[in-house]
Amino acid sequence: MTSYDVIILGAGAAGLMAAIEAGKRGRSVLLLDHAKAAGEKIRISGGGRCNFTNLHTAPANFLSQNPRFCVSALKRYTQRDFIGLVESHGIAYHEKTLGQLFCDGSSKQIVGLLLEECSRAGVELRVRTRVGRVERLDDGFSVAVEQDEARDKFICHSLVIATGGPSIPKMGATGFGYDLARKFGMKVVEPSAALVPLTFDETTLKKLKHLAGVSLDALVSCGKTSFAEALLFTHRGLSGPAILQISSYWQPGREISVDLLPQRDAFAILKQARSERPKQELKSILSELLPRRLALHIVESLEEEETPGAFGRMADLSDKKLRRVAVALKDWRIMPQGTEGFRTAEVTLGGVDTNELSSKTFEAKKVPGLYFIGEVIDVTGHLGGFNFQWAWASGFAAGQYV
Repeated sequence: MTSYDVIILGAGAAGLMAAIEAGKRGRSVLLLDHAKAAGEKIRISGGGRCNFTNLHTAPANFLSQNPRFCVSALKRYTQRDFIGLVESHGIAYHEKTLGQLFCDGSSKQIVGLLLEECSRAGVELRVRTRVGRVERLDDGFSVAVEQDEARDKFICHSLVIATGGPSIPKMGATGFGYDLARKFGMKVVEPSAALVPLTFDETTLKKLKHLAGVSLDALVSCGKTSFAEALLFTHRGLSGPAILQISSYWQPGREISVDLLPQRDAFAILKQARSERPKQELKSILSELLPRRLALHIVESLEEEETPGAFGRMADLSDKKLRRVAVALKDWRIMPQGTEGFRTAEVTLGGVDTNELSSKTFEAKKVPGLYFIGEVIDVTGHLGGFNFQWAWASGFAAGQYV
């Protein structure tokens, strides 16, 4: 059996970063992945341009049952550190919006950067390799693998689990890391889909199906949490950045509130329109504020509750009616039926319980030599490059200690 100082399962963002850092410290490192190539999730991210970090990364951008767990790693390897690495490889990038950084060219440049760093650090990478039994030894671990028809077994002192969560199953994502954690007696916070579109029941879909394809900027809220970004109506429900963000906070049975005119006083706008253009129809006024199909839908919905034509000319609308219109614009309430699930989720909420791990080293408290990093842990970032920064930071941290 071939022996290594470190074996890392999962050649995604976190696994590659941990391999680089461990290799730099002179450790012999074997990096294993079942995919046909390393960094496949990086390659498809950001529309092929990889939103590799966010300028505004802070602990507040992450969800976990232990919100403080992420603080140490994020301080030790910041967004500026990864930006420096990107710049050292001559990769051009730009800020798209809200601090989100993307490659000017292709996400393959980030994969190439990481593979080049791995090569410099002497990391041995094996892809198309399926991991079988993992066993604990007196002074480390044994890992059985299968590649093509060949079977092999390796041993190591430190074993790093960077296998991610079950989001994007078409890429082969599984709950392997959770199963391994449970095998060693560790707790797992029940995983669920995050950064995922929301779906409607049949009745709601029937009412809103004609809005599929309509998009606009909106403020979407669930409880005390709000996100102001683009919203998109789909054939199944709602999507767009604002919805993906709120999906991480939404629970079945809870309403979401949508402000279609964020940071604008709808009632004041309507009163002014009534004063200046009394002969105009409400639907015409709303069509100047919103996409026309959505404006017509709002008027039709209001008239369903009253009578046809009840919300016609502005001159005929009392303050009471204008307030009803304003509420429809500023506080549209809807009850999603569910989410599209792991099939389209960008990341996973939940994972290996952070109480089981050291926030400094990412080593399992009960199992010396066993480490968990990246998405497999119960730390989930907002949309916009935060999950990649978590991968870089957690991989860096573990790489300093394995």
